[in-house]
Amino acid sequence: MQEFQKTLRRRYDFEGKGLHSGRQVKMSLLPAPENTGIRFLRTDLGPDAYIEAVADYVTQTQRGTTLEKGEIRVSTIEHILATFSGLGVDNAVIALDNLEVPILDGSSAPYIQAILPDGLEEQSAPRRWYTLEKPIFVRDEQSGAELEITPADEFSIELTVDYNSEVLGVQHASFKMGDDFATEFAPCRTFVFFHELEFLAKNGLIKGGDVENALVIVEKPVPQEELDRMADLFNVQHLTRTPAGYLDNVTLRFPNECVRHKLMDIMGDFSLVGCRFRAHVRAVKSGHKINTDIAKRIRYELLGGTSEC
Repeated sequence: MQEFQKTLRRRYDFEGKGLHSGRQVKMSLLPAPENTGIRFLRTDLGPDAYIEAVADYVTQTQRGTTLEKGEIRVSTIEHILATFSGLGVDNAVIALDNLEVPILDGSSAPYIQAILPDGLEEQSAPRRWYTLEKPIFVRDEQSGAELEITPADEFSIELTVDYNSEVLGVQHASFKMGDDFATEFAPCRTFVFFHELEFLAKNGLIKGGDVENALVIVEKPVPQEELDRMADLFNVQHLTRTPAGYLDNVTLRFPNECVRHKLMDIMGDFSLVGCRFRAHVRAVKSGHKINTDIAKRIRYELLGGTSEC
C-alpha cells in the first residue's frame, strides 16, 4: 500500500525561551508544499533565511542539536523534529525569530496538543523511503554510547540507558511504527543531573532552564545550602530532594521518563537524514553526537552523497 506525504493543516504559534540561550522566541509551524521536507526559517534574518533540517548542517551537539548555514543558525531542534517524525509530518516550515527553539515544558507535548486535534493534510506525492542495505555499528569509547543499525522492513528503535545512577538504574524503551508516539513518548521531558547544573550554568548553558522544563536527578542527598543555591539559580524560593531522588519541581510522567525522552531525541536527530528509512536501531546510552554522526553517515554514504531524500 502506497503512502503519501503529509503536512500540517494550518499554522500553529508558540512562544517561550530557549533552554540554553534564555532568549525569548516566537515560533510558528507552517504547512509546506509536497517535496519541501522540513525547513527552518529565521524570520529575524530575512524572508529567505531558510536552513534545511538535514545532517549536512549539524555543527554542535552539546546538550542539543544545532544547525548552521552561513549566518543562519538554529539550536535545540530535536524536540520539534521528533514531533514531526512521530506524527508523520513530511513537509513543514518552522519559522522562528531567534536562534533557539523554545523549550516550553521540556517535552513535545505542547506541539502534540496543538497539532493532533486537527490531524494532518495528506498530499498527492508519494512518501519517500530509504531502505538500509547493510548494517552500521558505531561506538563512542569516551562516552560508552553505541548505535547499531540493521536492515529491516520498518523503522524501530530499542534503547537502553545506564549512567551508573542509583536513581535511574538501567532503563529501557522501544518504539516501532504504529506505536502511539503522542501518548507514550511526546510527554517525556528533558533531564539533567544535579551535579551538572553549576558546570552548565558557568559555561553559558541552561540560561533558560527552570523548574518547569526539566527533571533534575539528585543522585545523593545534598546539604540544604546547595539546594538553596540551585533555587537561586532557577529563581524559585525553595527546592528539596524527593525520596525517589529527584528535585521536587516536577512529578514523573512515566517511571522510565528519562529513557523515553532519549528515544525521542533519537527520532528527532535521525530525521536529519532527510527522509524516512527502514531499519532497526539498537542504541545504548545514545546522545546527540552519535545520533547525528549516524544520520550524516546514512545521508552521505548510503545515499551516495546526494540529497535524493
